[in-house]
Formats: sequence, C-alpha cells, structure tokens
Amino acid sequence: MEIAVLGAGGWGTALSIVLADNCHNVKLWTFENEIAEEINSQRTNQVYIPSAKIPLSIKAYSDINQLVDCSIFVLTVPTKFIRQTLESIDFSLDGKRLINGSKGIESDTLMRISELATDVLSIAPEHYAVLSGPTHAEEVVKRMPSTLVAASEDLNFAKEVQEIFGNEVFRVYTSDDVIGCELGGALKNIIAIAAGIIDGLEMGDNTKAAVITRGLAEISRLGATLGAKPITFSGLSGLGDLVVTCASRHSRNRYVGEQIGKGLPAKEVFGKMKMVAEGVNTTLSAYKLGKKFNVELPITEQMYEILFEGKDPRTALKDLMTRRSRREWWW
Repeated sequence: MEIAVLGAGGWGTALSIVLADNCHNVKLWTFENEIAEEINSQRTNQVYIPSAKIPLSIKAYSDINQLVDCSIFVLTVPTKFIRQTLESIDFSLDGKRLINGSKGIESDTLMRISELATDVLSIAPEHYAVLSGPTHAEEVVKRMPSTLVAASEDLNFAKEVQEIFGNEVFRVYTSDDVIGCELGGALKNIIAIAAGIIDGLEMGDNTKAAVITRGLAEISRLGATLGAKPITFSGLSGLGDLVVTCASRHSRNRYVGEQIGKGLPAKEVFGKMKMVAEGVNTTLSAYKLGKKFNVELPITEQMYEILFEGKDPRTALKDLMTRRSRREWWW
C-alpha cells in the first residue's frame, strides 16, 4: 500500500520504518524541509531519532499536497499542531482513512484527536483508528519486540490496521474502545511527569509505585466519566503505556518531571527541549476536564499547580499524602 505518515519526529519515523519493513511505500511528511532533505539524501533523522536507519522505500516531503494519492494517513504530529496540520490539507480526504498515533487532548477545545479529526475533516468514525501502547520509538527502530492496540468503532478497520502494521517484532491487538485508548495514551503522560518528579526528588520506589497506581485510578475515573470502558485502562494503552512512560530513560515526560524535581523551573526545562513533552499541555486539558465534569483528579491537580502556578513539588507531595483518607476504589 501507499501510506502517508504526517510528522517526521521520532514516532512518525519509527512507524514509517515498521510500514517499510512490511513492504508498504511510505510518504513521510514533515514541517521542516531540512529534515525531509536529510531523510532523502542521508537516510537518517539526526534531530529526532539519530539511531534510525531509514529504508529507501520511505520518501520524505515538506509539501503536504504531495500525499494526495495516499488512501491511508497516519497522524503523529504533536497534538498542539494537529489542527493546523489538518487544516493545511488542500485536497479532499473523502473515502480516505486516518490512523492516529499522537497522544494528547487539544487544550482550547478539550477535544480528543478523533473529535478534532471529525471537526476539521469530517472523518467518519468507521474511517478512524487510534494506535496506542507502550512503544518508545528508540526501541521500535531497533526492531525490539513491541505491542500496541488499534482501536476503531469499526472492528474491521481495527483488524486492517492490525494487518498493516503487524509483524514478528510489532504485535498489534484490536479494540473498539476509541475513547479509552485515546485517553489512556494522553493522560498517562501527566502521571509520567509526576513519576519523574519523584525520581528528581529521590523519593524512592515506594513513592513512585504509589504515583503510578493512583495515577491509573484517576485516569480510569476520568475515562469512565467520559464514556470509556474501564477495562481498557488495564490494557496496553492504559497500564502498559503508563508503566513504560513512567519508568523509561527514553520518556520525555518523565525527563521533564525529573528536571523539575531537581529544582529547575518548569519553563526552563521546556525551553531546552527540541521534542514536545505532550504531558504538559495534557495536564492543562485534563485539569479543565476534571473541573468541567466534577471528577476528582488529585495528582493531575497538583501537577497543574506545579507546571502552571509554580508550586513547590515537595509541598505538592505533602498535600497529596495528607488528603482525607478514603476507600481505595470509590467511584
């Protein structure tokens, strides 16, 4: 198949390599002309994923209208750029299908990416799938075994995504819970920043395990309120992605938290990063969703105060530990 990948960051490049390994022709689009030129001439992407060796069947473009002949589009650009990227497409996407690999919630509208795609391009639910799970690009490009879930309201499309991407080192499961898979992939980044703060404060494994476990509880609580199936959050796009993002040295969100825990101001940490840590904007979105739907999100609320109001992380941790006692499962 001829497949377009929107976004030549680490994850877009990694998914392009998976598709190329499966004998698809890939058109990889990037905002940055110099990245496209490097990929086409050097078969590398030194800025975003220097360990990748990019196959010849991947062609890079900085003109999005060069993708007009593709029938399937894979979306991997950072969430804050998705709307402008989709709005820049001058050709019709009628009958074409969209597979989303990005993880976030639009901060102004509080839309999930499926909702955003419908809003901008009128993508039908049966033509949309989300691909999510515990997969760091740095390991995917080295063909280390990885597993994900493809979710679509049309299970036949989810199965097609499974076939398009699946191979002996990239295993894909299917689901019909689009809401749960989108929210799990987005909200876990907030908890990863919190876990990084624990690392930066050198608080130890007990504290980090508590943050991960209680983080999963509030992800599930908000997800169920928004229409997700609670069981989804115990799967690859929930618990699986949460664990890898909170623990891995590759995690940008965990890194952000670690630097804040060591005492660096949040804005200074963001300013030093080339790649986007989705959890920062997602914290703002989740905080707003919690207030809108009256869902208690204690870790998210403390992360909002740390990231956007300058709260001291040690004070935030104390406030979490001294909250009113209650049952473990209470929604």
